[in-house]
Amino acid sequence: MEANGKIDGQDSFHRIHDNELHHEGAYQKLGVEDMVRQIKETADKLVLDHATRGDVKLLSTAMKELRYCFKVFSAFREHRKVTVFGSARTKPDNPSYKQAVEFGRRMAKEGFMVITGAAQGIMEAGHVGAGRDMSVGVNILLPFEQEANSIIHGDKKLMHLKYFFTRKLLFVKEAAAVVLFPGGFGTLDEGFEALTLVQTGKSHLFPIVLVDEPGGDYWKQFQVFIGRCLRDRGMISPEDMSLFKVTDSVDEAAAEVLNFYRVYHSMRYVDGELVLRLQHDLSDKTLARIRKDFAGIVEQGTFEQGPALPQEQNETQILHLPRLRFRFDRRSLGRLRQLIDVINRE
Repeated sequence: MEANGKIDGQDSFHRIHDNELHHEGAYQKLGVEDMVRQIKETADKLVLDHATRGDVKLLSTAMKELRYCFKVFSAFREHRKVTVFGSARTKPDNPSYKQAVEFGRRMAKEGFMVITGAAQGIMEAGHVGAGRDMSVGVNILLPFEQEANSIIHGDKKLMHLKYFFTRKLLFVKEAAAVVLFPGGFGTLDEGFEALTLVQTGKSHLFPIVLVDEPGGDYWKQFQVFIGRCLRDRGMISPEDMSLFKVTDSVDEAAAEVLNFYRVYHSMRYVDGELVLRLQHDLSDKTLARIRKDFAGIVEQGTFEQGPALPQEQNETQILHLPRLRFRFDRRSLGRLRQLIDVINRE
């Protein structure tokens, strides 16, 4: 505490951090019916709060949109998905369009579904490559009509949303990777959104790939800006540069996504520990290296290998996977990405 009674920055962080862990642990113990009851109780409080019609309408619409979209996505839980962003103005003869087609084709061949905003340009190209069966569209309703591209039009996997924030949530929540081709404000917005959510730990960790046209500099210039104006001025950590990859090669873009899941499978927090699910056990040599090189991101104890924890028994399809668990500091997300890279290179 400071002399004037205010909480200093570090103490404030730990209090917020501990409070977040408390709520997370509480929710892990609640069943679906319990949480639905809480939603209903919260909705009833809107009347007691004398909420405005506009506020209630916003919440009601967002809830309806998300419920329906969750239902649509639930039928495809077993498929990993890659979200593709890029300009709706990109024409079919543009090199980036052709790259997006090829990238979508590669991902579909590997069993990934391709999520886009469902419009034309790069969004259409991703769907052209993936094909109708492996395409998912999350369209936005605008004052001017934005028609869905011909690949996804009329498909049961095409969803229409009123609000950008619900749409953006789905783009990230359902993604095992985010890949961006050159685009306008919307593309940059989605790119920064993904980076922010991953950097702050508000999303699961996933590869973020920025794809230039062959010999192009759209994302190279972006990388220069991030390095000079953010990293070099102390706005982000040097390790945060590991959260994304810039390339002008579809081969490298596809490899970046696929290699991320070579050994690493997924992650989950259980009682304050970060649990990494792996495709196979790590060697003693690799585990020793991790304990030495990444000790700085552990709050207490060290890295431990073992089977699924009792709290994970509801995830029956991945119970057989070995775990690497530790007390993550929840701040060093760039280093966490580097840790996963080490695991995948084993």
